[in-house]
Parts: sequence; structure tokens; C-alpha cells
Amino acid sequence: MSRVMKAVPVLALGLVMTVSGQAQQPTSLANLKTKAEATDYKSTSTYDDVVAFMKTVDAASPIVFYTTYGKTYEGRDMPMAVVGTGLKDATAASVKGTNKLRVHIQGNIHAGEVEGKESAQVLLRELALGKHADWLQSMVFLITPIFNADGNEKFALTNRQRQNGPINGMGTRQNGQNLNINRDFMKLDTPEGTAFAKLWNDYDPQVGFDLHTSDGSTTAYYLTYAPPLNPDTSDTIMKIMKDEWFPFVTKTIKAEHGWDTFYYGNVEGGGGGGRRGGGAPGDPAAAGGRGAAGAGGAGAAGAAPPPVTATPPPPARGGAAGTPEVVGAPAQPGATRAWGTFEHVPRFHNNYVGMRNRFALLSEAYAYATFEDRIKATDYFLNSSLTWANQNVKKIKDAVAAADKEKIVGTTLATRAVKKSGGMVEILMGEVENEVNPVNSANMSRRKDVVRPEQMIDRLWFEPSKTEDVAATYYVPATATKALELLRKQGIAMKAVTAPVRGVEVFTITSNTARPPSNSIDTGSHGLRSLDGAWAADAAATVPAGAFAIDMTQPLARLAFYLLAPTSDDGLTAWNYLDEMLGADVKVYPILRKK
Repeated sequence: MSRVMKAVPVLALGLVMTVSGQAQQPTSLANLKTKAEATDYKSTSTYDDVVAFMKTVDAASPIVFYTTYGKTYEGRDMPMAVVGTGLKDATAASVKGTNKLRVHIQGNIHAGEVEGKESAQVLLRELALGKHADWLQSMVFLITPIFNADGNEKFALTNRQRQNGPINGMGTRQNGQNLNINRDFMKLDTPEGTAFAKLWNDYDPQVGFDLHTSDGSTTAYYLTYAPPLNPDTSDTIMKIMKDEWFPFVTKTIKAEHGWDTFYYGNVEGGGGGGRRGGGAPGDPAAAGGRGAAGAGGAGAAGAAPPPVTATPPPPARGGAAGTPEVVGAPAQPGATRAWGTFEHVPRFHNNYVGMRNRFALLSEAYAYATFEDRIKATDYFLNSSLTWANQNVKKIKDAVAAADKEKIVGTTLATRAVKKSGGMVEILMGEVENEVNPVNSANMSRRKDVVRPEQMIDRLWFEPSKTEDVAATYYVPATATKALELLRKQGIAMKAVTAPVRGVEVFTITSNTARPPSNSIDTGSHGLRSLDGAWAADAAATVPAGAFAIDMTQPLARLAFYLLAPTSDDGLTAWNYLDEMLGADVKVYPILRKK
């Protein structure tokens, strides 16, 4: 990691900020504005804007250290601010040496969803100004506002056009490689995903935020959120998130700001109001809009979240609305609809972080609220979430340590999952109307102050559809070089086998299906492979010296299991890392195991 040398710290006095292509100008940290703030929320920050902002705060504050943690596909440095009292520098050793709760805050993985990028800069400025001194006594922050820097620079007025601003355009969902980084956390095809995995292996945050913007069903919520969704996530993590952390966030935002928030989802079935399973006529989401985190299906079993009181939120702020066109029709009489979440697979950030035994908080600001209000909603989410974290540091650290020590050997875990239908849950639906973008005269959608409570089937959680028992040790052949390289990048511990090992089990393949590559931004050049079969003891099977043994008592055992299991829908098999060993005539999975 690089380190920019700090200037002599002078807080809020006589700072110098250098913006690309401009002369140096004196400024004050208290008066330092993000691009969104400086343009009255007409524009979002460029990459150079973000880097200049971060370096200015670094130069101003003795508790802020600017560094980089990788390079994007197009060669841009990936910026990070390490913030904390008692730090010597930005290194992982210094951060861990504080013994404080380590919190990673990430924005802009999808560069059209820019509120997290702006909100993270606001938080960085506030920390440097001492506005959260109590947090700094217990936490140290790793802030990466612009994860998808390449996509950010591909500004266009037609990107996420129905989103309510910024009216001067925004970046793209995909990175410079034309890949969706938020489908890359298991396969690590992107340099950004690889840099993320290294950051997490080096710094080992206990908490990870991933800040998005949702343009799905027409609701009354200003922001929705999600924890890890894979059913293999530690119950120790999930219980705290569902029973304590998210309820606190919901109640706090409602009490302090009057805004409703809830678990991320979309309407399924019953007609009307959703982009999947029946979008209302004219609904921008029904015309191919995509939510920030993802769509579709299949994750973590759990109780239904508590209902949210249907109190109308205060009026949204922003420009005057254009010609009204009401969108988001009520469900048809007698129709029962469901509120369904996105996917369970760990290729998504929140699910991946959960598989690492860490707390993941995904936020989705509502795309049809004004740009300013979306930033505020993200600010409120961060502030309330971090307030709870500060009050419960020991609980979070103890839960992470307990999850790392949990014994999964001999248990049965999911390798595939489907959404399950629970009881009824109250969802606050809403409406939008057209508003004309004054820059290009295109129609945007504008949130209306309409709150329509509706009882829906709870489809927020997942249950296993395929399982495997967890063995004590898995053995990967030395010839599986691509698989071994990926496992190392993921931080999975392994040891070379020095003598042959017998008494192992083999997986006999009964079905081997490889889909043709779709060349989508989500899968790239991969044609996902699916195996079925069964494990059984084989007296003739031997693990040769030189193979690599993976002990399933290590802290990353859950992640290792999901990568190694032959029937996994998001592991080495699925992403073609074993294809050279899985030809049509192959009847035995190349990875062996021992109970």
C-alpha cells in the first residue's frame, strides 16, 4: 500500500486543496464541500474530486491517513482513508494494534449508485472535525468511497435515467472490464474484487458496510437494508443483526427524522408495483430497472422482521415536479403479493462478508427520492448503525470471535438455497410521478408522499435446497493450479501434504452440467457448472504427497466449504476453476475429503 506523506496538521485553518487542472486554493476543512454539496446536488463527484477531498482531509487531520489498496482495471489507484486515534500510520499492523473495532465503509461499487460515495466523504469530514469523538474511542475506520472508480468516470445522462438525479449524470453499474464487481467476490475476476479480498485479509474488519441505491418496487421507504442472506451464515451473527442492530436503526431513523426504512425487497406476484412478478403499467422498474444489490432468488432462514409503523414521512426536498404521472398501482383486489429479497450467493458483498464470520450491512437508498434526500438517508443509516456499534463494541467483537471458533465439522450446511415463504409482514408501498430533468428533458421518477400499507408474504430469508456434510479436511490436487491460486487470494489456509493420505472419501459424479457462457456483466465469460452426486468412502483412494490439505477448523471454514463443496452454486466448480479436471467422461470429483 502506498502512503501519502501528511502535511503538518492544521485543523480547519489555512488548508490547501489541489484539484486536478486547478491552481491551489486556500480553504477550511469546516467549509470543505463534496461535489454534490458544492453543486446544490446537481452533480456527483468524479474520481479526481474524491481523491482531492480525501487528501485535503488527510492533510488537515492527525487522525486521518490517506492510502491506496490496489489498482482498478484501468490503472487508477484505489483510495482509502484510515481514520482513528492512536494510529501511527495506515498499515494493518497499526490498525490492529489499536485493539478497536475495525469498520470498513464502502461506496460506489455500482457507479450509478452514488449516494454512498458522497455520504462516505461527509462522514470522513465529520470524523476529522471531531463530530464523532465517542466513536473514535472505540472504533477505527477504513473508508473507501469510490470502489468502482473506472465505472464512475463513464458519466452519461442516460445511466439510470429514471433515477431522480444527479441531473448532470452518473457512472455505470459495471467496472472498466464490463463486469459487475458485486458478483465477483467468490471468483475474483476483477482487480477491484481481488484488492477487496486482500484488504479484508490484511485488516480483518469486524464490520463491513456496502452502500447502494435501489430502483426496484415503488415503496414509501427512503432506504432499505439487508444483512448476510446465505443460510450458512453463523447464527451468532444473524441473531444480533435481526433482533438488535437493524431494529435499532429502523426505530432511530424514524424517531429522529420521521423516515421509514425496512428490509430490502421487491414485490413478487399478485400484480402491480414490482419489477419482478408484475410491475404496474408504466412503472419504470418494470421496464428493466435493476436494484442496486441484485435480483432474483434464492439464503438465510430466520424469523420475519418486525413490522414498521405506517406513518407518512415528511415531504421530499428537491426541484419542482414535472407533469404528474402516477406510478405504482395498488395490488388488484384479492391478490396476495410477497415481499422478496435478492440472492443468497456469496458473490454478493453482504453474503460474502457473512461467510467470513463478519457483520455486513447493506443499504439501498430509494432511487426515486431526490439525490439530496438519498444522501441524507444514507447518512442517517450510517449514523444510527455506528451509534449502535459504538454502544455494543464488546458484543460485536465477542460475536465475531465466537463465530470464528464455531465448530462446523460434522454439521450439515447448504450448498444451494431457495427463498422460503414465511408469515405475513406489513410493507409500506408508495407512488412516484414524472419529473423532467432540466438538463436533457428526460423523465425522471419522483417519490410522492404516499404511504399505502399492505400485508405481504414474507420472503426475506432462505432455506437450503441442497446440502453437504462438512468434512474435517479437504484435499486439493497440486495440479489444480487455478483453484489453488483463488483459494490463496481468498485467504484460505492450507498446507502441503508431505506423505500419502488414505482413508478418504470421494465424490462420485452423477450429473455434470455446464451452461454456455452468457457474457453478461454478472458472469463474464463463465458458463456456470453444476455437479450432483454423493460422497462415499473409497479404500483405494489416496491423496498423494504434494496435494494441499485444507483444515476446516480455521476461521474461514464457512467460506472454504462453499468454495470446495462440489454441489456449491458459487464455488470452484460453479466458476470453472476445475474445468480442466471435469470433462464429460470424468466420474470422480478431483477434490477428496476426510471426515
